[in-house]
Amino acid sequence: MMVQCRSFCVWQRGARAPRLLLAGILAVSCGVALGGSARAAGALAIGACGAYGFAYDYARDAEASRAALGKCAGGCKVVPLRRACGAIAIDGANACGAHGYAVAVRLGTAQNTALRQCYEYGGKDCVIRAFACDAKD
Repeated sequence: MMVQCRSFCVWQRGARAPRLLLAGILAVSCGVALGGSARAAGALAIGACGAYGFAYDYARDAEASRAALGKCAGGCKVVPLRRACGAIAIDGANACGAHGYAVAVRLGTAQNTALRQCYEYGGKDCVIRAFACDAKD
């Protein structure tokens, strides 16, 4: 049986170059080794002043939420990513100011919506802070 999974990417603003974390390329990371069920629960945690955390390819939403919250500092809230992409945009001139986030099936849509929200909430120099895409089963 052939299993295909989608790659997962995270980009961090301020990094020297975009970092790609590839997951789900091998069937084992898609959950085939765990009885054939694909892992498709992910979460993005969003906090104050550009804080964030992410988790992907978990078996259950609750596990993904806990993992994302564990990586986020400062009163974070969780946005589930079940077979979807999420993006966070912040005002680059004031990280503690306006921000926006979105979840969509396509990464570009999530990023565009997050940027639009950031500007709508008063951001002057909005940039994508982080994005994540969970695997599809």
